[in-house]
Amino acid sequence: MEITKRIENLKEEFNGFSSWEDRYSHIIKMGKELAELPDEYRLEENKVRGCQSQVWLFPELREGKIQFYADSDASIVKGIISLLLKVYSNSTPDEILAVGTDWLDDIGLRQHLSMSRANGLSSMLKQISLYALAMQTKIKMGLV
Repeated sequence: MEITKRIENLKEEFNGFSSWEDRYSHIIKMGKELAELPDEYRLEENKVRGCQSQVWLFPELREGKIQFYADSDASIVKGIISLLLKVYSNSTPDEILAVGTDWLDDIGLRQHLSMSRANGLSSMLKQISLYALAMQTKIKMGLV
C-alpha cells in the first residue's frame, strides 16, 4: 500500500524534529508549499463544515485514485490540510478508508492542537472519508 509508505515517511520526518515547535513550523511550511487552489474549487459546496477557519476540499477521481485539492485561509490549518493531502491524495478509496488516523497521534499532532483546531482536523478527516466512501460506491456501481 502506497499510503502506508507515505505515512511511515511522515513519521520518520516528524521524528527528526526535537520539539513540537519545530514540528509546528514544519507544518506551516508545508502549507506554504501547497499548490494554489483554483478559484473554480473555492465554492461553498467544497467548504469543510466544522472548521473554525475556512477550508476548501475538492476530490477528483483519476484512474481509480482520488486526487485532493485544498486550501485554507489560516496558515496552520493550511499546513494541516497539506499534511492530510500528502497522505491521502493519490490513493484508492479502499486505501483511504482502511488506513485509519492513528498516524496523527504518532507524529504528535492531535495532542498539540487547541480544541477548535482538533475539531477542525476531525471535520477534515471526516470529509476525506466521506469523499472516499462516495467514490468507492461510484466505482463499485460502475458509474466511473
